Amino acid sequence: MTEERAWETQSRKVNQPTDDEKPRMEDEWRQRRKEREEQRVIKERLRLQFLCLCVLSVAVGTAVLAAGRLKGGWQGLDIGVKGEGTVQAGIHIEDESVRQTGEVCRPEETKGIPFEELPRIGALYGIHVQGKGWSNYFPDNSYGMAPVGGYITALRVTLHNQPKDMTGTIEYQVNLSGSGWLAWQSNAQEAGGALGEMPLEAVSMRLTGDLEKYYDVMYSVLQNNTWTEWVMNGQEAGVAGAGLRVDGLRVSVVRRQEGKASYAGEIDPSKPMVALTYDDGPSRDSTPRILEKLKECGGRATFFMVGNRAERFKGTIAQMVQQGCEVANHTYDHTLMTKVAPKELERQLEMTNQVVAQSGGVTPVLMRPCGGATNDAGMGVAGAISMPAILWSIDTLDWKTRNAEATVSAVLDHVKDGDIILMHDLYEATADASDILIPELIKRGYQLVTVSELASYRGGMTPGQSYHKFRP
Repeated sequence: MTEERAWETQSRKVNQPTDDEKPRMEDEWRQRRKEREEQRVIKERLRLQFLCLCVLSVAVGTAVLAAGRLKGGWQGLDIGVKGEGTVQAGIHIEDESVRQTGEVCRPEETKGIPFEELPRIGALYGIHVQGKGWSNYFPDNSYGMAPVGGYITALRVTLHNQPKDMTGTIEYQVNLSGSGWLAWQSNAQEAGGALGEMPLEAVSMRLTGDLEKYYDVMYSVLQNNTWTEWVMNGQEAGVAGAGLRVDGLRVSVVRRQEGKASYAGEIDPSKPMVALTYDDGPSRDSTPRILEKLKECGGRATFFMVGNRAERFKGTIAQMVQQGCEVANHTYDHTLMTKVAPKELERQLEMTNQVVAQSGGVTPVLMRPCGGATNDAGMGVAGAISMPAILWSIDTLDWKTRNAEATVSAVLDHVKDGDIILMHDLYEATADASDILIPELIKRGYQLVTVSELASYRGGMTPGQSYHKFRP
């Protein structure tokens, strides 16, 4: 029985109305029923409003957490006392201005994602060489070069590892001889004249969207046999209108640090650096161990691979590329340059380039002559396929000693800034030595970089030339 019906029944029992009172009492009962109905409606509305507020709170919380994936740091609803005696709902996030307003800011209104929380993004770029066609893609901060005597007529650029929730892209513009500056292009579209004969004279690049707020794009060109200084974010690399052509390109996308300069590959040229290099692999056991130690310590290395072995370890090559290591060429059958005809050497190098590119998605830009043996004809072949030859300044003789302690001593007793260190990732002893060398070199203040990265701030490289070291 409802409260209203019980009240009416009880009233009739206690105080039976007369005939004259009945109309008045019925009017009172109707009025009471009306008032109670109004109160019920009000309560129902309040209950619905409360439920809506709860749903809204959950929705806001979800949105804030989603925004937190981009901004970094913990975010959530914070109901607390703001000032004296005033309860205010706000958003608890790291930016104080956002906390005060209780509003979720767009990325351009925030102070930025902490440097350590930004993922590394890399550029991937290809060049069109007059008379040769399009190259495969080159990885971030490597060397995309025309062969000796050749020049670039077009380029295309894209990005690797861009976060899905970060907007923007890379745009690029070229100055084509005889045509001037062409329209901006993006997302691997052609910039230049792949079907024509005219060379590029200058290049400009920039990032857009969220990428522009958190990253810098840096680039340099090979012009008049010299690499230009690094420029960035829309500046011009190269000299337009002077009859000088672009023969090579380097591009690097780096995380921006507040109050600090940006450097290609995020390498500080004022600090010492060395390049660890490994020949003759990949191998089943030693190469993955070396990669794991590099990953653990934040270092990179260059792997000069033999093509017929690379075919069997495609997953390992993909891992090299993923970690930012450099994939390089050591011929297909470990063939000495001085023992074969130029045509055979060219075949050996091109076959290995294809195998590595199919496995890792990028093309080697460096070769290492087997045994360190070179001749003019062989170096001419390297130059014709746009490759410098990389030798070494420290030979560990690990292939001979098969002794980890001897390998460690060979490095630590002689290492200097700019050294290229030779090892072989076929041997367990070399992996054992690397477990010691990699953290110890970092402890001594060396940056462990790829050969291309080492060269990038030490004068650069050109096709057909050989290099033993890159001193400051």
